[in-house]
Amino acid sequence: MFGHANEPFSLARDVKTILIPDGEEVTLRAGTSGFLTQALGGSFTVYVEGNLFRIAGADADALGKDPVPPPEIPDNASDEDIEAVIWQQLKTCYDPEIPVNIVDLGLVYRCEVTPLGNGQRSVTVDMTLTAPGCGMGEILVQDAQEKIAIIPTVADVVVQLVFDPPWNQGMMSDEARLQTGLM
Repeated sequence: MFGHANEPFSLARDVKTILIPDGEEVTLRAGTSGFLTQALGGSFTVYVEGNLFRIAGADADALGKDPVPPPEIPDNASDEDIEAVIWQQLKTCYDPEIPVNIVDLGLVYRCEVTPLGNGQRSVTVDMTLTAPGCGMGEILVQDAQEKIAIIPTVADVVVQLVFDPPWNQGMMSDEARLQTGLM
């Protein structure tokens, strides 16, 4: 795959993971070994005994990796500055099965930043999935929420799954189509 092509690992501690593509939570025990197949956007996809699992960036230490630090924002950042940082954060959210970020896949339909009047902001994002029944949908939503919530001055985040308009490959960036062999 991409990022850390089949790097062997042994877990340093128990870690909660998400079984791909079912989205089911599974705890892998300390000492479990396998291969790190993808490390993109701060989260990890690992291969263990014939299954793929997603490990959150917050648990990077279990793999012997460093977590990704929160993004920096300029002093006195404007709402436009914050929106630009949000889009960069969303570009660090990856489907664990596809090595392309959710922005380039065309899954993010809307990002709205609303000032709350006290230097804080509320953020609303509408996104979709490549397939409505995707078992990883809630995981992608949670990943997007967490990556936006750590941005300084963001006090509230709502990421909503929407399915209108339905996603299609034409929504992908040229870079994403090239990466996935569709161009």
